[in-house]
Amino acid sequence: MKMMHMAHCVTLVQLSISCDHLIDKDISSKSDPLCVLLQDVGGGKWAELGRTERIRNCSSPEFSKTLQLEYHFETVQKLRFGIYDIDNKTPELGDDDFLGGAECSLGQIVSSRILTLPLMLKPGKPAGRGTITVSAQELKDSRVVTMEVEARNLDKKVIKNNLNPTWKRFSVPLQHFCGGDPNTPIQVRCSDYDSDGSHDLIGTFHTSLAQLQAVPAEFECIHLEKQQKKKSYKNSGTICVKICQVETEYSFLDYVMGGCQINFTVGVDFTGSNGDPSSPDSLHYLSPTGVNEYLTALWSVGSVVQDYDSDKLFPAFGFGAQVPPDWQVSHEFALNFNPNNPYCAGIQGIVDAYRQALPQVRLYGPTNFAPIINHVARFAAQAAHQRTASQYFVLLLLTDGAVTDVEATREAVVRASFLPMSVIIVGVGGADFEAMEQLDADGGPLRTRSGEAAARDIVQFVPYRRFQNAPREALAQTVLAEVPTQLVSYFKAQGWAPLKALPPAAKGPAQVPQA
Repeated sequence: MKMMHMAHCVTLVQLSISCDHLIDKDISSKSDPLCVLLQDVGGGKWAELGRTERIRNCSSPEFSKTLQLEYHFETVQKLRFGIYDIDNKTPELGDDDFLGGAECSLGQIVSSRILTLPLMLKPGKPAGRGTITVSAQELKDSRVVTMEVEARNLDKKVIKNNLNPTWKRFSVPLQHFCGGDPNTPIQVRCSDYDSDGSHDLIGTFHTSLAQLQAVPAEFECIHLEKQQKKKSYKNSGTICVKICQVETEYSFLDYVMGGCQINFTVGVDFTGSNGDPSSPDSLHYLSPTGVNEYLTALWSVGSVVQDYDSDKLFPAFGFGAQVPPDWQVSHEFALNFNPNNPYCAGIQGIVDAYRQALPQVRLYGPTNFAPIINHVARFAAQAAHQRTASQYFVLLLLTDGAVTDVEATREAVVRASFLPMSVIIVGVGGADFEAMEQLDADGGPLRTRSGEAAARDIVQFVPYRRFQNAPREALAQTVLAEVPTQLVSYFKAQGWAPLKALPPAAKGPAQVPQA
């Protein structure tokens, strides 16, 4: 059973804020503005995260104090910026004039890098021509120290009887290694490792990153007790540093803020096992409030991902239904029945297309995943040919049961693992999802029947009902937790650095192949 991973992409983000054309509340001079940042904490409540300094007599301020907050990819972090004219020394804002506010998500800011919004006095009432501009920067040192080390003539304690070992190449964050300072003193300990924790010290030496970088570098390993006891003691071996490089290791935000677009595609299961949509027992039955498990899962995941796609146009497909006018079974029909333009405007557009499609199709079968996975993979392959970190594809499959084309799906997932693509499967209803859990290969790489192994784990499967009584955002947090790591692992394996500016890219998936 797969362990549920949470919050892989947690980092600190620093926001810089400026405003233009603020309204003047002071009679004889311009306003003295200050910006307050609030975050939605649920239940209609907002918590203050920080505020900038006040700038005197200025209608287009550039605040020098930046505001910091934690960034989580897998949640929608709603932010509210409030601009106030400060004319007293009290920290309370109720007695200060409100110059306008704006709301957005942190995802919108980081995916735009620089986001400008109109200031509003209240919904529907602009604060004159006032605007606020917010830019984001990740607070991190992304450098790592990569080393390759070997030894000669170590004392006879080393495991596997190897007194001249060559250790595997390894990397350590620069901040952990030396606090970012190449001249910080470092003690290196060489020990004979024992699994019970009783490691035997072979010897130590002192150095610094600056000295280690002067490769090839050699250091005598000294065991102080032996040195004191034996006059003839020279050393306990020699450590040789063959490679010591400081490299940049890019993060998820480096790619997103560099211009990588996340293309979101949805596939919905319309097989007969869901039950007649007109029956309250059906998983496709729309309750009096107009929702069901399919729509709730779609909203949960889609509301997060949509912030990372600039045009908010998402292809949406159905599978496993007989489709008009010829009533042939289709495993990749456009939800809006427009095969040449399957795009829906935002998550609401997908919801609308789903509701309109339900009464027009006949639920049938079987449950075949491979056609939609291969469909999205074709567009991911086109993006990969650009050899830039410009696009990544996330396919959300909403399904009620066991996959029928198991081997074809395995092959499709293995092929997709070599492309800029992730597959998220949400199991709706109470069926046996064992086949889906096998696709989610945490126990080792997924393999086809012929033995071909996946390049990386790209599937995340979650049964919806595990989250029925959890907070609404819990499903998205679990489902999306691995996407940042999957995206970074793909681009890192290709050796592709983040873009600095993104030219207009071809959208995909654009068409459903005709039978």
